[in-house]
Amino acid sequence: MKRNIVIAVVTAAALVGGGTATALAVAGDDDDSTSVTRTDDVRDDDRDGAAAPGKVTAADAITAALKHTPGTAVSAELDDGSWEIDVLAKGDTWHSVRVDPGTGKVLGSSKDDEDDAAEVRAALKGTSVTAEQAAKAAAAKGTVVSVDLDDDGDDRGWEAETLASHGDGQDWSVGLTTASVTADRDDD
Repeated sequence: MKRNIVIAVVTAAALVGGGTATALAVAGDDDDSTSVTRTDDVRDDDRDGAAAPGKVTAADAITAALKHTPGTAVSAELDDGSWEIDVLAKGDTWHSVRVDPGTGKVLGSSKDDEDDAAEVRAALKGTSVTAEQAAKAAAAKGTVVSVDLDDDGDDRGWEAETLASHGDGQDWSVGLTTASVTADRDDD
């Protein structure tokens, strides 16, 4: 009985975990010990909770978010099953807008407490490439799963992450005035 429960638990964990599970249950007639070993093949990347992109692209999600909450989109990320777009509205008001990656419908929005509005506006001053345009430019390199304004240092620009058809991720830099896409060599 104990062995059946262990096998059932390990099987359920393998199905829920989505990885490769190996289980070994050993139980003897006279021995009450049970040994279970589980290993998962989990991809190690920095897109916490990212889901596979739906039919709604990053650029489409940004467009939907800006229709819902006018302002300047400064990032879009596929996270926890939805697109999350950060919008800097009038004044120093930040909004986080969630968009369904399958339908493009806005799922909700909330105000964020950010205090870097002045730095973001300064970084975007005199630029001509929006987050939406950066996402479209990076889409030529793969499926865009995130776009973010890099407003630090001298190498300001849009950072985009793409996934290739075989699942490998790549980081790109997109120019703020030209939308030129170059491989990001500063991968951490």
